[in-house]
Amino acid sequence: MNCCHWRRPPSFSFLLVQEFCLVFPIQAMGAPQVCISLLVLFLTLGSTSDTKKQKRDTGFEIYKKLFEVKRKDQISALNNLIELNDVNQQYKIIDIMLKGLFKVLEDSRAVLIAADVQPDGPFPEDDKIKDAYSHTVENSAFFGDVVLRFPKIVHHYFDHNSNWNNLIRWGIGFCNLSGIFDDGPHSQLLGLMAQELGISEKTPDYRNPFKTDHSEFFPNADAFQKALREEEKRRKKEEKRKEIRKGPRITRSRSEL
Repeated sequence: MNCCHWRRPPSFSFLLVQEFCLVFPIQAMGAPQVCISLLVLFLTLGSTSDTKKQKRDTGFEIYKKLFEVKRKDQISALNNLIELNDVNQQYKIIDIMLKGLFKVLEDSRAVLIAADVQPDGPFPEDDKIKDAYSHTVENSAFFGDVVLRFPKIVHHYFDHNSNWNNLIRWGIGFCNLSGIFDDGPHSQLLGLMAQELGISEKTPDYRNPFKTDHSEFFPNADAFQKALREEEKRRKKEEKRKEIRKGPRITRSRSEL
């Protein structure tokens, strides 16, 4: 068939109207008007639906391109963290990073829920909601990167934090429904993250793609545990210093004044 003469196939709405007109033969003067009115109604509904879909598709496709750029920046930052090759420094940086990440995720969830944003619905137009949408998707993805590259450090923090657990469960669900991870280089990220965190059951063939062997990223487990203990001691000392600084204030009685 010549492509120049290709016609768009009739829509479901048009076929429905056509069937209606065949079932109810034109016997009265008003019948044609009824068919025309129905045709206009269905075409209008179809047009509105197409417009909404087009609006989501346009905004969604633009964001997907921006998301890819953001992902490159995130991976670059993680590679720099890996190259530190210092467990103590990695521990400190990831500690600070995760606290900030989950605070942003929590705030973003509040905005999206308040605005009743559906992940598979029209792409947001309001700047505040768009920011919350992008922060949710990008931070969920970034957390997945951190989990898979630094599983021991992340489990040390994550496994005992129910709030973080609830937040990332919501984030993974939002991302899965958004369609952003349906294909491309990030299509397996959410599933791998969920399995690594124990949110979903590990499949028999589960394998962390960033593991080079069965000894995790830190071949010397004793060195890793030692680094964790040292960091815990440092944090406890820092907390004690803060308490001493805050300490009870000495108040003078009126007689002394």
